Amino acid sequence: MNNTILIGQYWETNSLFHRLDPRTKIVSIVLLMLSFISLESFISYTIATLFVAVIIQISKIPVRVMMGGLKPILFILLFTLLYQALFTKGNVVWSWSFLEITLEGLKSGLRLVWRIILLILLASLLTYTTKPLDLAHGLEKLLSPLTKLHIPVEQFSLMIVIAIRFIPTILQELDRILLAQRARGYDIKAFSAPKRIFAYIPILVPLLFTIIGRAEQLSFAVEARAYGKGKGRTSYKTLKFQAVDYQAGVVVMLMTVMLFVVTIVSD
Repeated sequence: MNNTILIGQYWETNSLFHRLDPRTKIVSIVLLMLSFISLESFISYTIATLFVAVIIQISKIPVRVMMGGLKPILFILLFTLLYQALFTKGNVVWSWSFLEITLEGLKSGLRLVWRIILLILLASLLTYTTKPLDLAHGLEKLLSPLTKLHIPVEQFSLMIVIAIRFIPTILQELDRILLAQRARGYDIKAFSAPKRIFAYIPILVPLLFTIIGRAEQLSFAVEARAYGKGKGRTSYKTLKFQAVDYQAGVVVMLMTVMLFVVTIVSD
């Protein structure tokens, strides 16, 4: 398993979080994400961070894996922080020529980066602790009322799960192509930063063809198994809520209410 890929992989452990119904995990994580979006005060961020840390501990996913998976987005996080620091008006703490970094910008950037990290960790916990087929089944059950509106819920659920599952596959193919190009003497790291952007163009072409080939193979596999539109298809595994699912739901609701109250009080 490539530990630099955070979303889209499943980590096999016998934890309480793994045993939860996929519907419980999906609804709980969506509620937590919505509550995390409204975080403002330092206290609310601290509570949310501690809660995520407890969930990671319960899921038995190694912390080094979770933290190592953030490496691919370090550039995005750094860019977000610099953008907020440079383009938010306030008290100037550093300036050079026309560039100015403000205290309010640094605070805003740190809050935004902190929030993004928490959201990504939550999303990764869902895929790390839920098998793709279980995730598709859970989504299908949650969205089943939409079938009355003639919405292809089965196809939509399968599409979402395949898209998530393809993230590590695409990154692994990219690593393989980069290694092949490096063996031929084409090392992107040897280029300067501006030229490195254009150096990726010869990499994107074979990557695109590989992705299309993978997608075609997947479509053939789906047709060979007579999946079709998936409507009315039964499953050997029946989803059923257990006592632990209701307990987890209560804990998530209490955490959501607590963050909401803390946000209002801090305002």
